[in-house]
Amino acid sequence: MRRSAVLLATTLLMLGLASPAIAFDVQAHRGGRALFPENTLLAFGMALVSHVGLDTLELDVGVTRDGVLVVSHERRLNPDLARDRGGNYVGAPGPLLVDLSLAEVQSYDVSRIRPGSDYARQFPDQQVPPGTEFSALRIPTLKEVIDLAAQIDRTRLNIETKLDPAFPNEAPDPERFVSLLLGLIEAEHFTDRVTIQSFDWRTLQLVQQRAPQIPTVYLSLQRGKAPTVSLTEATRWTAGFNPADHGGSLPSTIHAAGGKIWSPYFADVTPELIREAHALGLQVVVWTVNKPDDMARLMDIGVDGIISDRPDLLRKVAFDKGLVKLKGELHLQSTSPKAHLE
Repeated sequence: MRRSAVLLATTLLMLGLASPAIAFDVQAHRGGRALFPENTLLAFGMALVSHVGLDTLELDVGVTRDGVLVVSHERRLNPDLARDRGGNYVGAPGPLLVDLSLAEVQSYDVSRIRPGSDYARQFPDQQVPPGTEFSALRIPTLKEVIDLAAQIDRTRLNIETKLDPAFPNEAPDPERFVSLLLGLIEAEHFTDRVTIQSFDWRTLQLVQQRAPQIPTVYLSLQRGKAPTVSLTEATRWTAGFNPADHGGSLPSTIHAAGGKIWSPYFADVTPELIREAHALGLQVVVWTVNKPDDMARLMDIGVDGIISDRPDLLRKVAFDKGLVKLKGELHLQSTSPKAHLE
């Protein structure tokens, strides 16, 4: 892994393609899951070599029974993704990561979406190039992703902690979760290249106390069946912070909580809210935007970054609007990632 990551970085640097300073933040959601299997070394590696101009890898972390941070959007093995050695998908709802050892977690293949599922219909173009090693198709550790990203100058990680206050037994408590996460980031000397995000603002409060140099990203969802914030009351997600105490303003609430970045669902933002957030010193990075028209509109109203399953499209729209500068192109998606990821 380390040898090939160095090769990947050297190739980029020889071509003059090291990441520039960030003006507009182009983030690959789960590594760019519309293109390659989500939250895998394959996706992260291909995002780095294929999408020059990418700034940030967005990813999610959980914790195994033996206390290892692993990259997974769910707190469980996903029944639409995880297959055992016999090729069988796990049964719903899937075993909890905290009940499995690292060895058990990494025995599963998460490279192919369950055929016929809604998820498969959502991402029909997701691919695995021939010759990809199994090590690039399993659930990786966060350390493995850091090792990969560390080889590319200034590439950042936006790391989401996966907790739900309503299900405390499904993940470590916030204190232990944050201790494990900060301990690894500090041991890997990666503190200046991460942001930490969460819908569970308790973890963000702990990060601010223990590592104030790391920017915290306050995730929010105001619509749909499962909103995480309300403008009139504190919810289980908001660590006791109530927008009603701050003029009914979510940006003001996040500013009062000590956040540096507000990351709302993209349909929840307006030009007025973005101006308000900027006046408070907050950046606004929206999730998850996959249509070029939406990307262009959000750029026009002033967002500071976008998280997308299609980092290739996002980069192109940002380039067309003059928000990112590219020194060259790499087109490696048709080649086997084996040489880059093994």
